[in-house]
Amino acid sequence: MKFLGKKGFDFRWNISFLITLVLVFLLSSWSYKNRVYDWDMPGYIGCLFQREFPTSPEKVHQYTYASIKKEASSYQYKDISGLVQPSKAVQFFKQDANAFSEQLPYYQIKIGYNFAVLFLYKLGFSPPHSVLLVSVVSYFLSGILLFFLFSILFPGKNILVVLLTIGILILPPLRALSTTPVPDMFSLLFLLLFMVGLFKKWKTWEMFFIVLCIILIRPDYIIFALTYLATVFVFRYLTENQKKSFNLVLQGILFLGLYLFIIKYYHFPGWKDVFYDTFINRRPLISAQPANFTFSYYLHFLFIKFINFKKISLAAFLIAGLIFYFSKDLWIRMFSVFIFGNIYLKFIFFPASAESRFFIGYVLLLFLMLCYAISEKYNGFQLRKIA
Repeated sequence: MKFLGKKGFDFRWNISFLITLVLVFLLSSWSYKNRVYDWDMPGYIGCLFQREFPTSPEKVHQYTYASIKKEASSYQYKDISGLVQPSKAVQFFKQDANAFSEQLPYYQIKIGYNFAVLFLYKLGFSPPHSVLLVSVVSYFLSGILLFFLFSILFPGKNILVVLLTIGILILPPLRALSTTPVPDMFSLLFLLLFMVGLFKKWKTWEMFFIVLCIILIRPDYIIFALTYLATVFVFRYLTENQKKSFNLVLQGILFLGLYLFIIKYYHFPGWKDVFYDTFINRRPLISAQPANFTFSYYLHFLFIKFINFKKISLAAFLIAGLIFYFSKDLWIRMFSVFIFGNIYLKFIFFPASAESRFFIGYVLLLFLMLCYAISEKYNGFQLRKIA
């Protein structure tokens, strides 16, 4: 109740919450039954066994693929082994322990996600289930958070709240995230929590903790974190003429320090290596071949990918346009631009135009800002703004 800022819940709200709870549970059950064992799974399971056998790459490699083979279907195991969609690199990872070990830093840096996997593993779940259940549980909790968010934005509109919540959860990108062993569903859960804090005017250090968790789950959210702090600083400067903000500067230093520590501690190869292995050529052995490409090649590649970045761009521009149409409020516009900008900052560093999972979280946050603007304009429901 405190979460919503209300003293009590009415009967209709209770019924709508119960209906949502049942539907979200059914959708989560579908996700579990349709779970996917794909080529990302060995990396995260490898991180799990790396903790148990830090000096034995052979054991890590052996136990990783053995645990997957016990649960995955024959087709799924072939897919993980790089045989369904032929990939010499993925096949080599399965055959060579050293090559597999060199891939692990790509996965180890996602500390928060790996901690969640470890937690489930310690509870008694198998390694593959520990990885997959993080996505399924995050999907379920995200559904509950969405319900609360829409309840905040549209108080008393119980049917609308249920429809919006379930409508978003059945979107294909979210359904896909809920079934695959990747940290994106987990990070989305904390992005939604971030929006709750934004709407409810949580204190500066409470917001810091949420953003910190997001960085720990995916360190590449460092850009999101720093641009958030910059947006808060500019908003305070424009509205309060606040030229100094020690807390924001300190938080920025802590975020950046944490990011650099994670990258260095786990010997992360770097952005250039990620780009090369993802978009140019997946190297079987990272140490045997440098990730060389020119800046002009990168720009050309970025341009080609941007042309194909239609669906996300269309959704982002449409939602942003509607936000500016419905609201002239400086807070709404500034934080909408912050979210909108992060879509394209993400794209610049990782132009996976065909992979909506990397951008759907930002689009959803932008949609929530649109709901905020509509709520304020038509419901007369004034939300307190960040100070």
